[in-house]
Amino acid sequence: MYKGKTISVVIPCLNEEEGIGGVIEAVPDFVDEVLVVDNGSQDNSVEISTSLGARVVVEPRRGYGRAYRTGLESATCEVIATTDADGTYPIHLLSDLLDEFEARELDFASASRFPLQRRDAMSLRNVIGNKIFTVCARVLFSTPFNDILSGMWVFKREMLPEMHLESDGWSFSQDIKIEAFSTNGRRCGEIRIPYEARLGQVKLPAWRAGISALAKLFLRGFRAMLGQD
Repeated sequence: MYKGKTISVVIPCLNEEEGIGGVIEAVPDFVDEVLVVDNGSQDNSVEISTSLGARVVVEPRRGYGRAYRTGLESATCEVIATTDADGTYPIHLLSDLLDEFEARELDFASASRFPLQRRDAMSLRNVIGNKIFTVCARVLFSTPFNDILSGMWVFKREMLPEMHLESDGWSFSQDIKIEAFSTNGRRCGEIRIPYEARLGQVKLPAWRAGISALAKLFLRGFRAMLGQD
């Protein structure tokens, strides 16, 4: 519990034995539950997670978004924080994020990686890709985010029924921010964080996943203009 609020940390996981242990160990002691959503790992990710006290939720249906949807639905605490299992996001700084989250009276906060503190933490291709997605989201939905693809968020669990989260894939990162920003009466913002290079192998085919997510972003924007979203 942190300042009177119970805290869940949700971590999607697919073959992340190189990073998951360090991530769980870095979760602050005040966190009430750590949920690792196993998305079909064939390595020792599950064993490492359970040995460190995390609750493992099994989601056999593949997909980054599908894993997150299952994890968020399984979380029980008042505030949900998310992080990746590859060691890229600073979960050890969660108290700093929660302090700013509370001070700014936010309902949803996304952790912005830009401008990067370590230029070697992300490839130039991914930096350019992130900027393209972020600009498109700003134009199509007037979102205030500088990092639309960030995978670290802090938000009130009570928001979940208000958001229509349908993506099973990589586009979940952009969708949850657009949904949060579009929810009437909710305050959204960004909090800048440091970002590290990932541990372990990249699982997603970047170009294919990126093109698919960008197409979904434009389709959603078109539907919004027609009043269908």
